[in-house]
Amino acid sequence: MTRFLQRLGAPVARATSGALAAGCLAAGLATGCATALAPSPASAQGTPSLMEFRWDNTKDYRKLYFFMTETARLKWSEYYLLLRPKDRQTAILKLTIALPKYFNVKIDPKQVKLCYMKEGGMLARTRCESVIPATIEVSADGTAIEIFPDTPVPDVKTIGVYMNLMNPFDAGMYQFNALAQAPGEVPISGYLGSWLIQIDPAVGN
Repeated sequence: MTRFLQRLGAPVARATSGALAAGCLAAGLATGCATALAPSPASAQGTPSLMEFRWDNTKDYRKLYFFMTETARLKWSEYYLLLRPKDRQTAILKLTIALPKYFNVKIDPKQVKLCYMKEGGMLARTRCESVIPATIEVSADGTAIEIFPDTPVPDVKTIGVYMNLMNPFDAGMYQFNALAQAPGEVPISGYLGSWLIQIDPAVGN
């Protein structure tokens, strides 16, 4: 069921340009590269409280697909942040999700999982098929989730990060950036793409 994006009722994400994000990433500042992207024309597909957003690619921004069970502010929601085989070109030794500072949510590492994912559609929702053993750490300031798989994850199946958390107080858009480190001698994380999360005002607000 097609649903138009609601007009944001609280401070919209503090947008910065994709060029700034790319420059930050080029400088190697993995955990500081979480910026919000000024919105471009988009479509939303799903049913109420079951939303997936798909945005056009630009030179400095690569869309990644996601699914969440609830988009309203201050509601508990399950997040499924997908990485399909075409989104990565190598195995992943370490995965970092860089979050905006203003995504004011306490993330419990015990509620975060790295999974092989089953991508949903009209008849079935996205779900975690099997958990990939990994060590998961959340930075003290909440701006990065670092995931260390027990063994490098190959690029042959769709994987994703599952999170169960309460949506933030402020409605708006929040850009999560995915950075991955491939096996090798040089420990450098490269940019894979971004999930652009929308949090809607609560009903009646």
